Amino acid sequence: MFSIILPAYNEADKIEISVKSLTSILKAKNIRFEIIIAEDGSTDGTDKIAERLAKQNKFIKHLHSDKRLGRGLALKRCGEVAEGSYMVYMDVDLAPEFGKRLTDVLTYFDNGFDIVIGSRYHELSQTERSFGRKVASKSYNFLQKVLFGMPIKDLQCGFKCFRKNVFIQMNKEVGANGWFWDTEILIRSFLKGYKIKEIPVEWREGKQTKVKIIKDSWSMGTSLIKLWFKLKILDKLKSHRL
Repeated sequence: MFSIILPAYNEADKIEISVKSLTSILKAKNIRFEIIIAEDGSTDGTDKIAERLAKQNKFIKHLHSDKRLGRGLALKRCGEVAEGSYMVYMDVDLAPEFGKRLTDVLTYFDNGFDIVIGSRYHELSQTERSFGRKVASKSYNFLQKVLFGMPIKDLQCGFKCFRKNVFIQMNKEVGANGWFWDTEILIRSFLKGYKIKEIPVEWREGKQTKVKIIKDSWSMGTSLIKLWFKLKILDKLKSHRL
């Protein structure tokens, strides 16, 4: 069974439509699933909509936080309530499109992969993104390859699927609570030897994206360098001392 997580912060205009559309798609595909709405301190009524959906549907759970936890911490909490063997998280606005990919995901898990992620740079992907975000994203992925050598083209796509045991184990090691969570869990998983598969997605950049390109690019880049310093320098020094 899939435990599908929808991180939600101020998504009152989208959450119900996306949940109903996603539910329809998954039922048509005969996929066993539950939906966990990880609602993160919303102030626009998203919490009330999520709570109503959970009361109306036994397969929906609502995790509420009174204050903003950050994307990573909101996702980490879901491991405590998820009942599925596979944990998936999807951006709310693109959840229906991502839901169509879950049958492909199962095939890759059956073939021994531990993590399956969407990639906007896969040759079969269909994407609509601004030039500025493409440059920022590719620069970030280039920096990752220089520092860690991970053969992943897209670290930040909002579609990631994990075997539950991998999700639980790696979150014990991940320190990031915000947007950097996506990157850190992949890097740590790669260094642990877990098998990661990138698959194509259909992606349309939202007009009201919550990502601030300059501020967030700087924050993500510095976080990447700090993680490299910790894993490649500090941890090695500690192991030598022991």
